[in-house]
Amino acid sequence: MLTAVMVISLAACGERNEEGQTGQQKVHKIVLSVLNPKVEIASQFERLVKEYEREHPEVDIHIRTVGGGADDRAMLMTQFAAGKGPDIYTNGGYEEARLWKDYLEDLSDQPWVRHAYKHALEPMEMDGKIYGMPMNVEGYGFIYNKDLLAKAGIKETPRTLTELKDVSEKLKAMNITPFSIGYAEKWLLGVFMLNIAFAHQDNPDAFIKGLTDGTQKFKGNESFIGMLRLLDLTVQYGSKNSLTIDYNAAVTGFAKGKTAMILQGNWVQPMLDKISPNMNIGFFPMPISDDAAKNDALAIGIPNNWVVNKKTTAVKKTEAKKFLNWMVSSEQGKRFMTEQLKFVPAFSNIEIKNPDPLAADMIKYIKEGKTLSWNWFKYPAGVSDEFGPAMQAYINKQMNRDELLQEFQKSWNRYSEK
Repeated sequence: MLTAVMVISLAACGERNEEGQTGQQKVHKIVLSVLNPKVEIASQFERLVKEYEREHPEVDIHIRTVGGGADDRAMLMTQFAAGKGPDIYTNGGYEEARLWKDYLEDLSDQPWVRHAYKHALEPMEMDGKIYGMPMNVEGYGFIYNKDLLAKAGIKETPRTLTELKDVSEKLKAMNITPFSIGYAEKWLLGVFMLNIAFAHQDNPDAFIKGLTDGTQKFKGNESFIGMLRLLDLTVQYGSKNSLTIDYNAAVTGFAKGKTAMILQGNWVQPMLDKISPNMNIGFFPMPISDDAAKNDALAIGIPNNWVVNKKTTAVKKTEAKKFLNWMVSSEQGKRFMTEQLKFVPAFSNIEIKNPDPLAADMIKYIKEGKTLSWNWFKYPAGVSDEFGPAMQAYINKQMNRDELLQEFQKSWNRYSEK
């Protein structure tokens, strides 16, 4: 009988029973499951959760980290279909928010909302309500090793495609591999590289709408042609066998000084710090033309938003909201955000006292108003999944530029009709 009672207790959904010090009183813990999509901060995020659990002994938080190329969205779909979705997960916003709306808890009344920057709330705002808490502000472009560029006699970062080619030639002449490229990762191509062409449109939102209603085309668009010229340049002067190099290998190679530049964002700062502390690095924008002024902008946006599972229990939803609010309002949470996770906060109540090199460059571009938009969450749901493989086929010389742009158009037309 005792064994049966113990088994039933352990199987209780969402609760954990632990004996109190008296041996008579039991503490009922609320178990929260969290899906973390950022492998770069896995250990730091776990430490943050441990700190929260110390302050809130009634809560037990289980973290599952999935990312770095893994398809966390497909995994989420499977879990929700089985009725086992996590209590806290992430959503990119815009079209993705609309797609998942049935699983998003309304967070409009949460204390953190009044501190969030207005633009940071836009991705998760629907029908006048807020359905997600912005994780942070991130930027991406070319991260460069200042010491290696100096070694090659390069005093200024390139601002045009021609200048980038010249820089690459000088590095190559010094037996330094210019680019660390991990094009085994479809998202690096179909999300980040491709977005630069969207962001350089005169009005990205109008262009996206035009692609759907047929008034705009990929083929013949100068920004997309320029983006492909940039892609070609990185392949020409990059790591050999780029289609076999994954995210970790590319970042590690750059961190160890084997390459001078890498297409990535400030989210790699914790990885770089772990491999090569105090690395002398900085950001410069991705040039897709020889117009220096137009190129001089860094792609900056909200990468993801913490959301609460609308389908979970009322008790868990309450505790999940408390945890999210603690992350961005308590002194411990704010300290972890800036010092451990290396985040640039999306909240006015969190100050970065000593920003890391990549964060410092990002903040400079933001203050100067030199930013490009992030647009992939605005595409028809699912179409991005086809962009990356198509670009890999292009790199593998299975199609030319015109054929690739036509392939983009076919995918867009197919998904926008769904």
